[in-house]
Amino acid sequence: MDITTKYLGMELRSPLVVSASPLTEDVVNFKKMEDAGAGAVVMHSLFEEQITLEEKALHFSATEGDNLYAESTSFFPNVDEYRLGPDEYLNLIKKAKDVVSIPVIASLNGTSLGGWTKFASKMEEAGADAIELNDYFIPTDPNKSGAEIEEMYIQTLKAVKEAVKIPIALKLSPFFSNMAYMAKKFDEAGADALVLFNRFYQPDIDLENLEVKPHIELSSPYSGRLSLTWIGILKGKIKADLAATRGVHTGKDAIKMLMAGANVAMTCSALLKNGIDHLKTMEEQMVKWLEEKEYESVKQMIGSMSQDKVSDQSSFERAQYMKALVGYQYKM
Repeated sequence: MDITTKYLGMELRSPLVVSASPLTEDVVNFKKMEDAGAGAVVMHSLFEEQITLEEKALHFSATEGDNLYAESTSFFPNVDEYRLGPDEYLNLIKKAKDVVSIPVIASLNGTSLGGWTKFASKMEEAGADAIELNDYFIPTDPNKSGAEIEEMYIQTLKAVKEAVKIPIALKLSPFFSNMAYMAKKFDEAGADALVLFNRFYQPDIDLENLEVKPHIELSSPYSGRLSLTWIGILKGKIKADLAATRGVHTGKDAIKMLMAGANVAMTCSALLKNGIDHLKTMEEQMVKWLEEKEYESVKQMIGSMSQDKVSDQSSFERAQYMKALVGYQYKM
């Protein structure tokens, strides 16, 4: 069975790609992922704040004398709170490229044009095969319009594209007023792929200590429905590759994403729950289904159930929403 696919201009041995996660902080895991069948690995995100904090810490230590109180260092956030700083991240790229032959995709989460472009170039120099721009931005300024936010995304993408020669994937949230329009604009701005979708951080409240605390929930297979919907709608309407992330826990979850139109299906939570070797199980499930349905390759299957290919195109739109609600039967 031919399970190869093409993503970001690269031929991958499998459409199963490891998405950004803490698993990529240890170079040993890269080899384990390759051996388990990963088509590529996306590294965990490096945040521009980490770069800024490191620069501030270096400036502080270089310019302040020894006669200051130790407490004064607390004026700056603690760089050690982050798992890997900028230099360690670049070294990890180099080490990963030495131990695996599959593509290593760096991930960058920036807040300013300068921050994006400066470090994207360093990632390219370190040997990254591609860069995933993790556009995690929560607009909270009531005086800034949606159009201004959207233009900021587009200008960021263009700036990074000009700064590097390697492919660029854009990892997006679904919170645009018109997702189809923005996908088209990102496509026109040069995105080599769109990764759908990012998961926004949503805090919780600790009722005992009266604190707002970080809270992360691993995804479930149901989490992938939104990604599947938009991949199905966008397939054939833009040139950029499409990557599915969120909710890919089994081989059949991956198949659904591919049939909707994804070039690759990215998985993270399933590996955190079941271990890296779960990739082997997912591949076995995928191959078994393909053989049962008499497919010859993964590429033959990609996009076969996209909106443009299904007989009832309204199945991806409002009409299906109404059918789903009307068809639901309440049972006592």
